[in-house]
Order: sequence, then C-alpha cells, then structure tokens
Amino acid sequence: MTNAKWINLFIIVGAVMFIIALAVSATFEPQWRALHVMQALPYIVVIILTRRMSPWGFGAGVILACFWNALLLFRSPVGTELIHGNVSRPDVALQLFGALGHFLIIVACLVGFSRTRPAGRQWAEFFAGGVIAVGYLLVMVWTVGPPEGVAHIKQALGL
Repeated sequence: MTNAKWINLFIIVGAVMFIIALAVSATFEPQWRALHVMQALPYIVVIILTRRMSPWGFGAGVILACFWNALLLFRSPVGTELIHGNVSRPDVALQLFGALGHFLIIVACLVGFSRTRPAGRQWAEFFAGGVIAVGYLLVMVWTVGPPEGVAHIKQALGL
C-alpha cells in the first residue's frame, strides 16, 4: 500500500513551508540558527517515514505539527496578533506561513494513517512517534537553542 499522491505532496509542501520559515527566521536572528537546523530534521524524517507508511512518521507529523501550532496560536503573542488582524508584521506572517504548512501536514498524516486501517500496535507507534518528536524538539531547545528559546517554551507551557 502506498499513499495517495496528494498525501505525499501535502506532507512535503507542509514540511518545506515550515523549514522555509525556520530558514528565513534564522537569516535575521543568527542566535537561532543551530536550533532551527535541528528543528528541521524531524520534518525530513516525517517525509521519509510517511512515504514508507510508518505509523511512527504519521504520528510524528500530526503530534509535532499540532504541538507547534497550539503553542503558536494559543500560547504566544502571535495568536493575539492574528486575532486582532495584525498580520502585517513580517515575523507574524512568517510564523503563520509555518503554521499553514503544519495544517497541511496534520491533514495529510491523519488521512494517510487512517488509510492504513491501524490496529492497537499501530496506534501505539503513532503516539510514540509523536511523543519522541516533541521530546526531541524540547531537548534541542534546552541544549542547542539560545536562552530565550527556553524562556519562550517555559512561558508557553506555563512553567
């Protein structure tokens, strides 16, 4: 069994959109470069694993994208800017671009995973893939990112 072409396309386009947002941001904020390189890696893994119909990849794609979009839209100042229609700021527009890429990944990974007709083990792998991906990103924030990265995550998570 293989993914429908649109599923692979949505996952690739969504991942590329987020990676572009990371790259552009790193261009203007050099202290984030190392972290943004490390943050891009799971998206490449998601592309590879979902093409292989792996529940690990589908789970990583859905849960990672949901995690970042939830932080961005509901726990950061960007969400407030969007509610007030203040998308004219370049950093807000760039983060929205990445969030739109995440929505493509979420839809495609959910549909792709559902097409595998998952049983108990596949659901466990789906959730494990997501937990590992989010855990990896949090570890990267604490080990590779600038100090303000840790502060942003702590604030967003209410820590």
